[in-house]
Amino acid sequence: MIEVKKEIGIPKYKQIINAIENAIENGLLKKGNQLPSINTIKNNNKLSRDTVLMAFNELKNRGIIESIVGKGYYVISEDINVHQKIFLLFDELNSFKEDLYNSFLENLEDTIQVDIFFHHFNEAIFKKLIKDNAGSYNYYVIMPANLENTSKSIQLLPDDKVYILDQVPEDLVAYPSIYQNFEKSIYKNLTKASGFVSKYNKINLIFSEEKQPKGILKGFTQFCEQSTMPFEILSTVKETPLIKGELYVLLDDISLLRIIKKMKSQNMTLVNDIGVISYNDTLLKEIVEGGITTITTDFNEMGKRLAKMILNKEQDKVENPNKLIIRNSI
Repeated sequence: MIEVKKEIGIPKYKQIINAIENAIENGLLKKGNQLPSINTIKNNNKLSRDTVLMAFNELKNRGIIESIVGKGYYVISEDINVHQKIFLLFDELNSFKEDLYNSFLENLEDTIQVDIFFHHFNEAIFKKLIKDNAGSYNYYVIMPANLENTSKSIQLLPDDKVYILDQVPEDLVAYPSIYQNFEKSIYKNLTKASGFVSKYNKINLIFSEEKQPKGILKGFTQFCEQSTMPFEILSTVKETPLIKGELYVLLDDISLLRIIKKMKSQNMTLVNDIGVISYNDTLLKEIVEGGITTITTDFNEMGKRLAKMILNKEQDKVENPNKLIIRNSI
């Protein structure tokens, strides 16, 4: 089934791949079937072990075969059109991460398969997902969020196959990345909105240390101190009554919904009683309560740029653009 010919202009490892692909396409190999052993192919064709292993590793990275310790290699997929596989590890799925994901897929080639995973800000899950999938993909896109010591896990992966997304901790700065500069973003955009912000008696940041980028806290504090604006950091809005004349900066959609619900229960209205600035723009924020002011990055651009970096094997560090969208909430 696997015959390697000399001097036909096709690398020997590629001939092995082609032979296995042809066997799958013609029904001679099906999902669950075992492949001939590395030694069998090596001896029958007078090849080096490394040549056979190179072919098997490429098929393994494409998700067509897998190795089982002590048993050998087996066919796990009959989709031979998949030429590359990408491991994509997000912190969580929300509407803007979905935009990023869809943009990423739309700008990749059809022969590339993307498998998405979520660590949900859990360090143990993060470590396990990377450990279990090391060596099984052509590229790894990692969104570490604010987890600490992630470099220990990521070191299990090939340096030139890793891309860091969104937040880049200090121990991961050597890797190519597309990132948001959260500290600069919130400071710059609150400064742009200072004419609106200054109308309020106090500004409150709803900040979760577990999930939110630390750069936001730093940039927010810097803005408030330099503008001498009274401010407070709150971990939640659940138990705290809204105070008339205060502005609330919200980093997740659940906090926004809670603020709006609480505002209505206290017979308040936006601008007249309180102000709201939300992070990350969505279609909902264009509409709800006449429009919510947002500080946002372009997640479609992030997905598009990420696809381009992988397709072109770029090793750059790219800051994704952000902007302030003024609407009727401040």
